[in-house]
Amino acid sequence: MKLAFSTLGCPDWDMDTIIARAAEYEFDGVDFRGYMGEMNICTLPEFGDRAARTAQRFADAGLEVPCFSSSARLVSKAGTVPDGALDEIKAYAALCPAFGARFIRVFGGAIGETPREQAIEAAAWTLREMAAIAADGGLTVLVETHDDWVDSRHLLALMQLTDSEAAGILWDIHHPWRRSGESPETTWQRIGRYVRYTHWKDAVSTENHRLCLVGEGDLPLAAFHQTLVQGGYDGYYTLEWEKKWHPDLPDAETAFPAYVRFMRGLL
Repeated sequence: MKLAFSTLGCPDWDMDTIIARAAEYEFDGVDFRGYMGEMNICTLPEFGDRAARTAQRFADAGLEVPCFSSSARLVSKAGTVPDGALDEIKAYAALCPAFGARFIRVFGGAIGETPREQAIEAAAWTLREMAAIAADGGLTVLVETHDDWVDSRHLLALMQLTDSEAAGILWDIHHPWRRSGESPETTWQRIGRYVRYTHWKDAVSTENHRLCLVGEGDLPLAAFHQTLVQGGYDGYYTLEWEKKWHPDLPDAETAFPAYVRFMRGLL
């Protein structure tokens, strides 16, 4: 089991702290979703002219960067390609080789009043363009089960229409289960063949689905893990601790080692 954390959970950590804590807590990798307050990390020197130096520090610590989580979306509410989406993928695709990263995460995006069939067609066009960019570097663009794309039937249609080896799915286990009422088995049966990466979190069933330490909520985490194992999944189990968006959550110093203990316990 390969474990990583998203930097969404430690928005105030500098690079020294990220590397030191990842090693201390026995993670295998780090998924960058912002750094020190900047969400588009491609604009930062650590991922620009100093990228090779940053990557070497991770390698020296025995850590991987399996995925860069972009903010790019496939469609806008008007059913069109969001401004700058393809340029953002080009920037991340140029960054990935230095770190040995294989994946770039994207969102499907909110579709507004756009009919679902039309939204799928528009999203597939954008995803094909993104996948073509990624394929040049042997990379894969992953659409997360998020926003208006949590129903696995919609994602299946998107993948089939896109029809590219350089396009896949990031399964955030929380969203299809909570918002679409899908069991782990149902989601996997529909889209498991496209799942290359996973995000993990836990929550308590309240009106707002209160996030909590992994293992303290009511998501059937053992069932998710078993479904993945039986399906032959051998990728990362990445903690997406949303401290950036929910500052009242416990600090990473509590949440991160608790996640490792829980996930190792599943084995």
